[in-house]
Amino acid sequence: MAKRPLIVRSLPALRRALAGVKPKDLALVPTMGALHAGHIALVRQARRRARHVVVSIFVNPAQFAPTEDLGSYPKTWAADIAVLAAENATLVWAPSTATMYPDGFATRIEPAGPAKAGLEDKFRPHFFGGVATVVTKLFTQTSAGFAMFGEKDFQQLCMVTQLVRDLDLPLRIVPVATVREKDGLALSSRNVYLSAAERAAAPALYRVLKAGARRIKTGAAIADVLEDGRGDIGRAGFALDYLEARHARTLAQVGSVKDGPIRLLVAAKIGRTRLIDNVAV
Repeated sequence: MAKRPLIVRSLPALRRALAGVKPKDLALVPTMGALHAGHIALVRQARRRARHVVVSIFVNPAQFAPTEDLGSYPKTWAADIAVLAAENATLVWAPSTATMYPDGFATRIEPAGPAKAGLEDKFRPHFFGGVATVVTKLFTQTSAGFAMFGEKDFQQLCMVTQLVRDLDLPLRIVPVATVREKDGLALSSRNVYLSAAERAAAPALYRVLKAGARRIKTGAAIADVLEDGRGDIGRAGFALDYLEARHARTLAQVGSVKDGPIRLLVAAKIGRTRLIDNVAV
């Protein structure tokens, strides 16, 4: 039987558990639980980097707007712990909201740069401030030398990388490739909300991204590719928030492949479920 990871819920207990562990030997995988194969990929990459792996499970209220799904966000604690035991995670850091945001908490990080690119921030203006604040706390609480972030949340990855660089935080952000279903749908904890019909339609996002990337590589005008892709996404049954081509590091707008490495990014809603995805060009 796999060894159950140590479960820690208080800061004093966390500090005792990690006392003597050097940052270079410790990798952090920040999560909100409801773990799936994408999270497992993060844990496995963490195991390759470091002797000890801390997985945080904390549904961060600071990144949810009042109209969003904080209350209904999926919670699968027992299954999550079983998965982490099977993957040989060292420790699960599972603080309460009161531990992370005690009475009188008054400091918030407001990132700019990639966090103000007019993508997710346009539709969820509260989101990156909440993420930046909580990950900075997680970094300082654990003193990890590495932190693993998935490429599926690409704007978040760019924002966190910039944050670590700007604040001179002594850890390395490690990108991990998006994990997909066989039909291309990017794994997400929110996929459980899809009806059967919506699930069948959902891979259209990835197909549009892949087709667009191929066209841009072979010389098609970016504006034409985006216009065609937006139409295809609408015809697949989605309400589109954005389909954009951006610089792959800064998320600045690009006009052609000469403007630097390009990432295609999409966000769209099908039924009540909002999905995001991206691919490199």
